[in-house]
Amino acid sequence: MTSLHEQDFYAWTKQQADILKSGNVRVLDVHYLIEELENMGAREKRELVHRLTLLLGHLLKWVYQPERRGNSWIATIEEQRLEVSDLIQDNPSLKYQLEQQFEKAYTKAILFAVKETNLSKSTFPNESPFTLKQTLNRDYLPD
Repeated sequence: MTSLHEQDFYAWTKQQADILKSGNVRVLDVHYLIEELENMGAREKRELVHRLTLLLGHLLKWVYQPERRGNSWIATIEEQRLEVSDLIQDNPSLKYQLEQQFEKAYTKAILFAVKETNLSKSTFPNESPFTLKQTLNRDYLPD
């Protein structure tokens, strides 16, 4: 038998919210509620990595393709810095994850830069040439 959670996720969320509002917590779908809450937290962390990846990837492009620098890259760098800032502001506990997620994002940023620049993966350093502080600094652009 397929559960409502599997058949119609939206209807399931509405149902669970209504149950919570009624105070009849004994009939909550606890198993799936726990799963969904854990997934929500993981999504926020993945979003942080994604934003850092785009930011670092564009900083790499800035360094390794100076002849192609333009306003769109500057705008993307600024936008991703704002997005990271918003994520941290909305989820303050992610601040303690920044260093670890920064390293993960840099690994992905290399692959992003390879696709975007068509340069060899070996062109890019194995460790970020930018510090976390530089990366998030609104006024920083590498030379």
